[in-house]
Amino acid sequence: MKAIVSVIGKDTRGIIAKVSTKLYEMDINIENISQTIMQDYFTMIMAVDCSECKLKFSGISEELSKLGQEMGLEIHIQLQSIFDSMHQIATNTRKL
Repeated sequence: MKAIVSVIGKDTRGIIAKVSTKLYEMDINIENISQTIMQDYFTMIMAVDCSECKLKFSGISEELSKLGQEMGLEIHIQLQSIFDSMHQIATNTRKL
């Protein structure tokens, strides 16, 4: 199962390390990553493969949300198919 993880919050040291470590611990593979810092805010989007993870999707979401709370960040995950559909709707709406 492919998914998209987004991370947003005040920039601090170790964000990438902590999030990628949590994903590793859940047997989730990072396939692609994009991150940037806008003023003092850190933003990151990761394409991940959850096919080897033993947790249900809701469990993955809970673990990432808990990590986000501990770090003062917003961390969300959604299925790539939903992310792609939302992007397609937004693109089609702009063409109207």
